[in-house]
Amino acid sequence: MSMYWENLMAWLQQASWVHWLVEFQWAFLVYFFVINFAYLLLNWLSAVRVVRYMREYRADYLPEALRSYQPPVSIILPAYNERETVVSAVHSLLRTNYPAYEIIVVNDGSTDDTRQMLIDAFALEPVPEAYRQRLPTEPVRGLYASAKYPRVRLLDKENGGKADALNAAINCARYPLYCATDADCILHPESLSRVIRPFLEDSRVVASGGVVRVLNGCRVRDGMLEEVGLPDRLLPGFQLIEYLRAFLFGRMGWSQLNALLIISGAFGVFYKERVMAIGGYRRDTIGEDMDLVVRLHRNLRKEGRDYRIVFVPDPVCWTEVPTDLRSLRNQRVRWQCGLAESLWPNIGLMFNRKGGAPGWLAFPFMLFFEFLGPIIEVAGYLALIVLGLLGLVPWSLFWIFLAAAIGMGILLSVNAMLLEEISFRLYPRGKQQLRLFLFAVLENFGYRQLTAVWRLTGTLRWLFSRRRQHVWGQVDRDGSWQRPAASAAPDEAMPALAPDRLPRGNS
Repeated sequence: MSMYWENLMAWLQQASWVHWLVEFQWAFLVYFFVINFAYLLLNWLSAVRVVRYMREYRADYLPEALRSYQPPVSIILPAYNERETVVSAVHSLLRTNYPAYEIIVVNDGSTDDTRQMLIDAFALEPVPEAYRQRLPTEPVRGLYASAKYPRVRLLDKENGGKADALNAAINCARYPLYCATDADCILHPESLSRVIRPFLEDSRVVASGGVVRVLNGCRVRDGMLEEVGLPDRLLPGFQLIEYLRAFLFGRMGWSQLNALLIISGAFGVFYKERVMAIGGYRRDTIGEDMDLVVRLHRNLRKEGRDYRIVFVPDPVCWTEVPTDLRSLRNQRVRWQCGLAESLWPNIGLMFNRKGGAPGWLAFPFMLFFEFLGPIIEVAGYLALIVLGLLGLVPWSLFWIFLAAAIGMGILLSVNAMLLEEISFRLYPRGKQQLRLFLFAVLENFGYRQLTAVWRLTGTLRWLFSRRRQHVWGQVDRDGSWQRPAASAAPDEAMPALAPDRLPRGNS
């Protein structure tokens, strides 16, 4: 038996595909060093920007003299089967400390009682309001308004997906700016003011996004964030670290270069007419938020306009993340498919002579490291293991590389954690910081590798699937962060929390 095994190993070592595997392994090592250098560079750019931002805005975020100049905003809340969270989300929006805004809730053909819960909670009645369909959408069944909550309107329509729901709301939005958010999100009373400030400071700004934080472990009462906390379970805790990395130094770094390609669908503000000029949200993609921003870059670059798409590092939005592996897997596969559907139709932006930083830096990064990266990453790990078993690569090299990969992952996560600590300090207690550190370390042992496999699944599904469904991505929610109101739902006129009571450290 040992002789047979030795002969098999000798034959495999001389096979042509094994030699190709050795060559691929060198390419994988180059890829590993390049992507981590890029992450470190983004980390440095973000740290510089966040420190400067805190120095400028810590004492007085928005002077009272500027508040009267804030433009009116339409807040859009698309909802599909969101009976567990939609009422709390609307109550949260009603606490917004902003001079002029409206809330448009879109019931996108929900099969549960989302529509009825909204009607009952906010005393909504049908109104004969004209609906001008500038962007094509599925048929609208009716419009509802409330005498008790005059800011709230409900648009009831047939199911068409999230992008279709957003387009329908844009059609009936009254104001020049609109803010898109999700039904599972909670906002601070000052969130809108913070994310709209770039529009006041720079006339070139066409879109602005903010940091999204993990809501699991926090305490919410009737749409108001009462206490910031950490998740009790590992899976949401790992995602909290991911969100810190992605927002605090990922998107912040790209914003510094005016090359931000993603504004989260959970919270972003856009000029309505600019979005309408490019046809609104594409209804044939599941990554409608990224696709919209990439198309804005592509069209504005093509027209030769001087513009800015910016990112605000303030923690302005809180969202519930999946608590089970099945929901998380479906979410990550969906995100990866959405990434592909945003990149390939806009491939003309990459290396375009008018592409600037978005076309020459951000787009290639997203294509080669975020979209194709999972293929290279998983194949590289498998190649190292196979070559180690064949004796063509010493196992010591494998363990050194694995230690370097895990060490770099821990470094990036801890850097994001430290950036949060020196800036916003939402988790100031020693026990919280220790738990954050443990999340940052433990996520590198199995969780990150698992997400790489899920992203690979999404990449392969997009590449080889003939049927692509563009429907709502449902995630099971436990709603454990919600607390019932101590009394009846407060009236819209109830004063919002003062800025100094917001859970924002160093304020």
